[in-house]
Amino acid sequence: MKRSVALAAALLAGLTSIGSIPGTAFADGGGPGYHDDRKGGDHHHGDEGAVFVQTNKAEGNTIKVYDRDEDGRLTKAGEYETGGLGGFTIGAPLDALASQGSLIYHKGLLFAVNAGSNTVTVFRVDGTRLHKLQVIWSGGLLPVSVAARGDLVYVLNAGGEGSVQGFELHKGRLSRIEDANRSLGLHNGNPPAFGTAPAQVKIDPDSEFVLVSTKAANVMFSYEIGRHGELSRNPVISDAGNTPFGFTFDTDDTLLVAESGSNSVSRFELEDDGALDQIGPSVPNGQQATCWIQRVGDYFYAANAGTSTISAYRVNDHGKLELVEAVAADTGGGSIDMTASDGFLYVQNATAGNVQGYEVGRDGSLKLVTTVEGLPKFADSIGMEGIAAS
Repeated sequence: MKRSVALAAALLAGLTSIGSIPGTAFADGGGPGYHDDRKGGDHHHGDEGAVFVQTNKAEGNTIKVYDRDEDGRLTKAGEYETGGLGGFTIGAPLDALASQGSLIYHKGLLFAVNAGSNTVTVFRVDGTRLHKLQVIWSGGLLPVSVAARGDLVYVLNAGGEGSVQGFELHKGRLSRIEDANRSLGLHNGNPPAFGTAPAQVKIDPDSEFVLVSTKAANVMFSYEIGRHGELSRNPVISDAGNTPFGFTFDTDDTLLVAESGSNSVSRFELEDDGALDQIGPSVPNGQQATCWIQRVGDYFYAANAGTSTISAYRVNDHGKLELVEAVAADTGGGSIDMTASDGFLYVQNATAGNVQGYEVGRDGSLKLVTTVEGLPKFADSIGMEGIAAS
């Protein structure tokens, strides 16, 4: 159901503000980054690649790189400084940034948010080596999510009112787009509370809209993209379930949303005007804290942080969303963000401080093939968050 901006403001006006922590803002140039979460459906393994994990360390954010062999196994290959600081939201139970898409890979480039210093770092990826190209101001406070498609990149800032900032990508560098900064009007502090921080930004497959999920407001914002990447002055605001968190597209105009409040996944149609209409009922999985969702081939995997499990879903031939398996994997370590490549699913486990890799079977089953340890465990409101794959 479409709503007016005024109604959305009323929904959000009562959110508690938290004391502000000033952030550093600086710019210097930029590049692309969007993880195509439809990649990974080919079960004919053979291409090697890399998996990238963002440590989000408060004293200095870094990216750990792991070489992936043809069987999905990971080995350490290096660690690279982003030139920025990790950050956190207040009251986060397991995931410091309370978001999906804080680290993304696109066209040979890697984008990392530096939530503690309000910047985004762009790396060029050369196999398992990273080359830092740019550190640029995110256009707001506490950046938590990045989306890119073609030559357009948008960053979601969670602090304060919350905002989206658009960038143009040219030869591996980002430049801010005039008239592409939009406030979400969330009335948060900086850092914001976990529940009231927006969760993800994403561009639809046709590059017509930028979408943002808001968690506590239970709505999603859709901004129309102009000819030069500028954003519509006012968004279309739609109901998007019970605490919408991560989301991903299954077709050009339908998307799946993880509802962390109801521990379920729901499916929506993106209308021509940017409004979202729900298709069928939400499908619960019986787990706890369903927040992230990742596509691998014909299957969709939801990470349930509260029960440290992964649930498997699919959209059947009749367009109906189905739960394939409530517990496709028991990670045992506080599963949060995920990525996929070449038929493998990789899961960050925040309390265990590891990443697990699973081979995806033709029936959607998950087989553990690798575990890498020694990553920052969640403690004192901060820990690793952000994972991508080439």
